[in-house]
Amino acid sequence: MTISEALSSARQSFAGTIEEPERTAASILAASVGRGREFLIAHPEYELSIEESKRFEDFVRRRLMHEPLQYILGRQEFYGLEFSVGPGVLIPRPETELLVQFAVEILKETAGPEILDLGVGSGCISVAVLKELPTAAVTAVDISPIALEYAGRNAAKHDVAGRIKFIESDLFDSVPVEHYNAILANPPYVSREEMTHLQPEVKDYEPGIALTDGSDGLSIIRRIIKFAPDYLVKGGFLIMEIGYGQAERVAELFVSDDRWTNVSFEKDLQGIQRTVIAKVK
Repeated sequence: MTISEALSSARQSFAGTIEEPERTAASILAASVGRGREFLIAHPEYELSIEESKRFEDFVRRRLMHEPLQYILGRQEFYGLEFSVGPGVLIPRPETELLVQFAVEILKETAGPEILDLGVGSGCISVAVLKELPTAAVTAVDISPIALEYAGRNAAKHDVAGRIKFIESDLFDSVPVEHYNAILANPPYVSREEMTHLQPEVKDYEPGIALTDGSDGLSIIRRIIKFAPDYLVKGGFLIMEIGYGQAERVAELFVSDDRWTNVSFEKDLQGIQRTVIAKVK
């Protein structure tokens, strides 16, 4: 089977079933032969080896079962950096880059900022922030040992492992009370009802514990808002991602807690209020 034949076969298999069939076919084939996509264009007559063909067919089969492309390839780009991902860890999303941008902007004038990352996942937020803030240090928390393993691997990959400490914990439960300049969080904010409507790539493959609280989508957010002030310096910031349509209810949570001030909601590129920033008094 040549590259040209493999691409044609995969495109036909994906058509009408998988989003972006042409790009997906090319990405999978490039990974199967261990070359860049430019190689596919330059060498359509290249004959796949038996091993490459088997790998390609396996990747196509997995994608047709709606396994995320990122899991098949084992990687995802975020904030201009490549992160290792796989089953058991949430795939980084483009909208979460906003959280990194705001964190960097807020902390760039702080000497040696100490940061707490709640729900570190793949480590994308922590690693991206540490790459932008060379004097910063992060305490990274996750309830999932698998996520912590990926986060550690990605921290080492991007040479920031010496500035990040990992703790296996359900939010603040096992985190010593220290005072951080900022708390960053991308909590599971999808409601139980919303989970049923998500794409199969998400609901059937990504870790549910990183997506939903199994309730109204706000229970973890409530806990963070309640306990975060105990872990922040005076004037410290909570920077947190929230879900579509949650801004009004989240605003009410902050209003009902007089320890918070300067609460603002920032929109993503789709105009959704995606990031909340709040300052502790």
